[in-house]
Amino acid sequence: MSQIRPFKGYRPNPELAERIAAPPYDVLNVKEGKALAGDNPLSFLHVEKPEIDFPGEVDTHSELVNKKAVENFQKLIKTGALIRDSSPCFYIYQQTMGTHTQCGIMLGASVAEYEQGIIKKHEFTRKDKEDERAYHVDTINANTGPVMLTYRADRNIDKLVDKIRDSKKPEYDFTADDGIKHVMWVVSKPEDVSAIQKSFLTVPAMYIADGHHRSAAAFRVKETRQAKNSKPSGEEPYHFFLGVAFPDNQLKIMGYYRVVKDLNNLSPAELLQKIAQKYDVSETHNPEPRQMHCFSMYLDGRWYNLSAQKGTFPADDPIESLDVAILQKNLLEPILNLFDIRTNKRIDFVGGIRGTQELEKRCKEDCRVAFALYPTSVPQLMKVADANEVMPPKSTWFEPKLRSGMVVRSLE
Repeated sequence: MSQIRPFKGYRPNPELAERIAAPPYDVLNVKEGKALAGDNPLSFLHVEKPEIDFPGEVDTHSELVNKKAVENFQKLIKTGALIRDSSPCFYIYQQTMGTHTQCGIMLGASVAEYEQGIIKKHEFTRKDKEDERAYHVDTINANTGPVMLTYRADRNIDKLVDKIRDSKKPEYDFTADDGIKHVMWVVSKPEDVSAIQKSFLTVPAMYIADGHHRSAAAFRVKETRQAKNSKPSGEEPYHFFLGVAFPDNQLKIMGYYRVVKDLNNLSPAELLQKIAQKYDVSETHNPEPRQMHCFSMYLDGRWYNLSAQKGTFPADDPIESLDVAILQKNLLEPILNLFDIRTNKRIDFVGGIRGTQELEKRCKEDCRVAFALYPTSVPQLMKVADANEVMPPKSTWFEPKLRSGMVVRSLE
C-alpha cells in the first residue's frame, strides 16, 4: 500500500517554463552546465548545480556553494519566475522522446516506505554523494530534483490519468533543445486529488528507477530534522520526498556501455582468442546488440558480435543473469583484469543515449576497446529489487530524464 501526498508546489510561470526547466544536476559536469546555463539566468541549473556560477573550481559540499543555491532559488521566487500553488496538488508529467511517450504522476513519496522497503531500491549509494544532496536539500529547504519511480501498471490509475488529461489543457507544453517534449497538467480539484491518492492505496510497492542518491538524501534529512522535533506527527514535509511515479510498461531503459583504456597487455588477436572461450564471436556491421545476452564489441576499427555461450551464467539468478554481470564475470574481470569498476580508472561508462558512435569516438581518442550492451528491462530491475538484491554498477540508463525545476516541493 503506497501512501502518497499532494503538495503546494513551486513551479515556473507558464511563459518561463522552457527557460527554467533544466536537465538533472548529475548528468552534466561543471563545464557542460556552464555552457548550457551560462547565458540563461533563469535556468534551474543555477539552483541544482550552483557551482557553475563560480569562476574556478569550488567544493560542491561547501557552505558557499549551497548559499548560492539558496540565493538563486529565492531570486526565482521573489521575481515571480516561480509561483506557488495555493492548495495541495498532484502533477501529471508527460514526456515524449521520438516515438516513445511516458506519463507519470508527480507526488510526495513516503520516506517511511523507503525505510521499510515498500519503495524499493536496486543500487548502492555513495556516502559523498548522499552528503552533498542532503546538505543541498536541507539548506534550500526543498526537494529540487524529482526521483523517478515506477510501479506495476494499474488500469484504474491509467484511466484516472487519462480522464484528467482529457478534461483540461496542460499548464506547460514545450519541446526542449534536446528534442524532448514536456507536458504537464496541474491536478488541483479536491475530488481529483483525492481520487489519485486513493488509487495508490492498491499499489503494493514502488521502485526507484533513477534517483537513489536523492532518495537516500531525503532519508538523511528526515533523520536530522526528526531528531530536533520532540513531537513529530509523521506528516511533517520532511517525511516525504519529490517523486514522479510511472507505470512500468511506459518506461524506457537504454543500454549502459563500457569503454576500456587498455587491453591488459594483450594483443587484439589474443583478446579475441580468450573471449571466444565463453562467447561465440563473429564480425558484424550492426553495432547494436540484437538481443539479451548478446554484446557488441568495438576493437581496432571493427565491430564484433559476442553471444554468451550456454552454461556460462546461471539463467535463473536475478543478478548473475543480467548482461552487465555476464560481461563483468566472463570478460572484464578474468580477461581484462577489471575489478571494482566503481573506482577503477581503466574503465569508463557511456549512457546509451549517446549512441554507439560515441564508443567509436572514444576508441579513437583514449580507449582501446568498447562494449555495447542490450538494455536491462524494467521486469529485471523489479526482480532484483524484490529479491532485496543490488544490481551491478551502471546497469540502467533511463531516458528521457526528468527535468528539474518543473515543480519544486518545499519542506516548509
